[in-house]
Amino acid sequence: MDRAMWTAASGMHAQQTRIDTISNNLSNVNTTGFKQSRADFQDQMYQVQRMPGASSSAAGTQVPTGIQVGLGVRTGAVSPTFEQGNLENTGNNLDLAIEGRGFFQVQLPNGDTGYTRAGNFSIDNQGRIVTPDGNPLLSGITIPPNATGVNISKDGTVDVRQPGNAQPTTVGQIQLATFVNPAGLKAEGGNIFLETGASGAPQQGLPGANGAGTLQQGFLEKSNVSVVREMVNMISGQRAYEVNSKAIKTSDQMLQMANNLKR
Repeated sequence: MDRAMWTAASGMHAQQTRIDTISNNLSNVNTTGFKQSRADFQDQMYQVQRMPGASSSAAGTQVPTGIQVGLGVRTGAVSPTFEQGNLENTGNNLDLAIEGRGFFQVQLPNGDTGYTRAGNFSIDNQGRIVTPDGNPLLSGITIPPNATGVNISKDGTVDVRQPGNAQPTTVGQIQLATFVNPAGLKAEGGNIFLETGASGAPQQGLPGANGAGTLQQGFLEKSNVSVVREMVNMISGQRAYEVNSKAIKTSDQMLQMANNLKR
């Protein structure tokens, strides 16, 4: 009975992790560029009481399956899914969405490079294109203070219009980064991901090349969270948690019955 209790307890702990993950997905349903996560589980070690194929009592015969008793479940991974989110037309010239698998590159306060799918940019007092937290886009682009308009092409070319110039002036080109395994990136918060050994080194390139995707000016990528799917998963996780708790209760009742046996 003790083994059954601990096995069921591991199931409750796993379902709690699942609900935690679902709650984070739902809380970020309106977060720009957010990527939902999924909890994946693995069965734990087994107590082998009889090996499959072991000799039986009869000479020359083998048992077909053996006896292997599992000891529960554990969380194997909580991994983000980088499916494309829907694009929303905002009409803001500094809002950018990526149609593809690329990431914007921004410089963090500690000098490291962060990667983000959120393209809700602004211009700071130095003319740099920055995130809501003030992290500048790694593009070397500075918007002149007298610019009356900014146009960003699908290939990342940034043109500005200035008084007295009939033709727009090109001030730079935005580059994107791609990863072999984007699910291996470390989520830092603030819509920022960091490179890890699992993600592989970033491959820099221009929008439209090597699957990085193209830029859409005046659009934002919404989160890829499906509220309906997450609600179904939450109900499923709740029921699984309830079943495991009943398994603990049943084991306790069986143990109580054994303790109350009289000769």
